[in-house]
Amino acid sequence: MALKRALPLALLLCLGLTACFEPIKDTHPDQVLTKRRALFKQYTRALEPIGLVAAGRQEYKPDEFLALVLDLDKLSSKPWVYFPADGNYPPTHAKPAVWSQPEAFQLAQQKYQAAMHELVLAAQGGKLEPVQRAVDAVTEACKACHKDFRYE
Repeated sequence: MALKRALPLALLLCLGLTACFEPIKDTHPDQVLTKRRALFKQYTRALEPIGLVAAGRQEYKPDEFLALVLDLDKLSSKPWVYFPADGNYPPTHAKPAVWSQPEAFQLAQQKYQAAMHELVLAAQGGKLEPVQRAVDAVTEACKACHKDFRYE
């Protein structure tokens, strides 16, 4: 079970590290991609301690964990405005499906938002096991969206 939780965390850490090495500069006038990447880096930093607690690598302190989850929840609605119609330009890692399948992309966002809502509720409950299941659901929602809408 711990390995199941450690693998998504390792994946998120790798994604965060690869985002640090940008070979091509964002030259878009509004720098939508730069803003999007900065937000996702912030998101990754917020998710990391949550994943460590869920994986049993850090002590579960319910009040502190809830604060982390609420911070992550504040970020969870922000990235979507950075996928405008003209947001598909190099050096993006987003697949064209973001723009060619907007309904599917919106459904993925809704699934993710629902998983985040469940994580907030679980964190408010203060018990580790429901929190771990909710973190797994958030991680799965992230992976599903990346699978369909992001080049690795």
